[in-house]
Amino acid sequence: MPPLAPAQRKKLLFRVGLVLAVAAAGAIFLLKGVHVLDYVNRVEAVITGFGPWVFFAAMTLLPACGVPNSVFTLTAGSAFAARMGMAAVVTCGALASLINMVLSYWLARRVFRSWLSRLLERLGYKLPKVESHDMTDLIVILRVTPGFPFCIQNYLLGLVNAPFGRYCLISCITIIPNNAAFIIFGDALLHGKGRAIATGLCLIIALVAATHFLRRHYGRRKLAVA
Repeated sequence: MPPLAPAQRKKLLFRVGLVLAVAAAGAIFLLKGVHVLDYVNRVEAVITGFGPWVFFAAMTLLPACGVPNSVFTLTAGSAFAARMGMAAVVTCGALASLINMVLSYWLARRVFRSWLSRLLERLGYKLPKVESHDMTDLIVILRVTPGFPFCIQNYLLGLVNAPFGRYCLISCITIIPNNAAFIIFGDALLHGKGRAIATGLCLIIALVAATHFLRRHYGRRKLAVA
């Protein structure tokens, strides 16, 4: 394998250091007799106390401000599946994510467009000019490439004027199944449901494999066109 570039080496070292730091913190908590599950149960009780209306409203709005979507998908099932049923929780999560994607797209395209464009220019970036026939490829690649925060994907696609119908369709196909898998997995993990943990984990692995296949497919397509 070719040696890593300095920037790639720094990223790799940072990720390894972060994993080690988290593992060390967890070990310290366990050695000191801190019951992590108690804290998890307290947080879950607080979330449940707010009620599903407040929770899913927050899931609709806060990811547009940079809050990770996984904060909501990993806790939604555990907090509300017993009250609403898992199917209803997954449906509400899907609707919240869809509305958030539409809201972020509209904010980027209509409300904050000039401000975001100036901000990118100050940071030394320029908005790419994407041809109409390349827009589908861009939407798919952004949605299936790890590392891009959810809100950045939405804002970028709004700024480059991605066709709204295509944006919503591809986003739903790629994002909604991922949300459902994490909701099921989060509920199973926090409640210790062995079979459901395996089901959620299998769904996540299948989705990761599918996104990897799509990335390779579109990468090969681009090379063939070039």
